[in-house]
Amino acid sequence: MADRLKGKVGIITGGNSGIGLATAKTFQAEGATVVITGRRKDAVATAVKDIGGSCIGIVSDTGNLNAIQTFYQEVKKKVGTIDILFLNAGVATFGSFASIDEATFDEMVDVNFKGLFFNVQTALPLLSEGASVIFNTSIADQKGFPNTNVYAATKAAVRSLARTLSTELLDQNIRVNAIAPGPIDTPIFEKIGAPQGAISGIKNGFAGENPMKRLGTSDEVAKAVLFLASDDSSYITGIDLTVDGGMTQL
Repeated sequence: MADRLKGKVGIITGGNSGIGLATAKTFQAEGATVVITGRRKDAVATAVKDIGGSCIGIVSDTGNLNAIQTFYQEVKKKVGTIDILFLNAGVATFGSFASIDEATFDEMVDVNFKGLFFNVQTALPLLSEGASVIFNTSIADQKGFPNTNVYAATKAAVRSLARTLSTELLDQNIRVNAIAPGPIDTPIFEKIGAPQGAISGIKNGFAGENPMKRLGTSDEVAKAVLFLASDDSSYITGIDLTVDGGMTQL
């Protein structure tokens, strides 16, 4: 079914790779005007060409409050109101509890939770009545995977925020939900702090532990985000939709 987002404006933070990029392509195919962010100018420019159509790319750091303010000023100028806000940008550094330093802690909190919180607060005046806000969490907010300590805590905070905001924004007919991916084959594996030679083994380990015996794809997550973004989920708010091959349930 095409055109489920026809005439809508969708904002995707971290839309230059992985789940964000796949979601941007899906939104575009369904008729939305898409605005993506990323921290690197070259990556944003490449993604905009890849997405095609009327996609707009704006370089912005979702963990920086000044950058967030500037970003939504640009959004207001370029597209006006927002119908879909997908807060997807995130960072992950995995390591033992004893090994995490303050700089690593601060970066994950700033991007994954603090930045996300103030993205919504800043975007709020631009959200249309009936808008859909979607957070990207993780199944790490539900299970105690080793070496995910700070990352998991930030995702649990985001999951809690989805509940409280879904209540606070009900009067404005704004739905707030979260999407909780399991192990997905995205570029984030190259950024988690593991040695390059260990990445393949980590992926194979996750696949072996999964009931479906494979990693998920960004496109599979994007389809779930589309569901929460569209009117197909009009009676759903406050949930954390798990996309994990059954990993948290089986």
